Amino acid sequence: MVELSAKPSSLKGTQTLARGLEILQIVASDIKDAGEIANALGIPRSTVHRMLSSLVQLGYLYNLPNHGYLLGPELVFLGHKAVEQQPLALIAEPHLKALASQTRDTVHLGVPDGVEVFYLSKINGTQGGLEMRSKVGQRMPMAFTGLGKALLIGLPPELWCDYYTRCCSLQAGHPERVAPRPWKEVEADLARSRERGFALDMEENEIGIRCVAAPIFDISRKLVAAVSVASAVPFMPLERLEKLAPLVREASEAISQDIGRRDID
Repeated sequence: MVELSAKPSSLKGTQTLARGLEILQIVASDIKDAGEIANALGIPRSTVHRMLSSLVQLGYLYNLPNHGYLLGPELVFLGHKAVEQQPLALIAEPHLKALASQTRDTVHLGVPDGVEVFYLSKINGTQGGLEMRSKVGQRMPMAFTGLGKALLIGLPPELWCDYYTRCCSLQAGHPERVAPRPWKEVEADLARSRERGFALDMEENEIGIRCVAAPIFDISRKLVAAVSVASAVPFMPLERLEKLAPLVREASEAISQDIGRRDID
C-alpha cells in the first residue's frame, strides 16, 4: 500500500515542479500579472497564487506593486553560476564532430586570450594526409588566423587597429611565420568578413593552409569563441571556401544557441 500511495504523490510533485518552471518561463516572457499567468497555464488562479507566493518566498520571483511578478535574485545567481560552470568544449564537441564528418577537413575551436586565439579543440581532417601545425593549447595572434579573424569581427571595429598592431609585435618575434599584410588590407578584409558573418584565412597563418571561420556568442551577446574548418590549398579553392561558409556559420550558431543565445535569426 505504501508503494501505491507514493507513486501518485511523486507524480504530483513532478507536476508541481513542472508548473513552477513554466511560471518562471512565462514571467521571463514579460507576462507579469497573476491572472494572465493563470490563463497561460490553464489552471485556477488560486492555485497559481499559491505557487507564485512560494516562488517569491524562495527568491525566484519578485512581486512588486504596480509592476507585478518579475524574475528574482535567486535566478540571477543561478544564471551566473551556469555561465561559470559551462563547459564550452564539451557543449561544442558534437557540433565540431558533425562539421568534421560533413567536410572531412580539420575543425578547430578557439577562444580569445588577450590579442591571441587559444586553441581549445581540434579534430584532424581525414583527407590529404597533411598535418597542420595547430594544436590544442597553442596560442596565435588573432589578426593572422581564421579563428582569430572570426573573433575580431565579433568585437567592435574600433578595437581592430589596436589588436592588429599588438599582433604584429607578437609576430615580429617569430620570423618563421607569415609576414603580416598591411593594416589597410586587413581592415577592409575584416569589414567585409563582418558583413558576411564569417572570416577567411588565405594562407595568412600557414603557407599552404586555408580556412573559413565564424564567431560564437553567449546569452549576453558577448563574443566567447570561434569555430573553423581548415585544409590544404588543393582541397580549399575559393569556391569551396564559399560553400563551406554556411556550414561553419550553422555550427557557430548552433553552439551559440546551446550556450544560451536566443536572438539568432
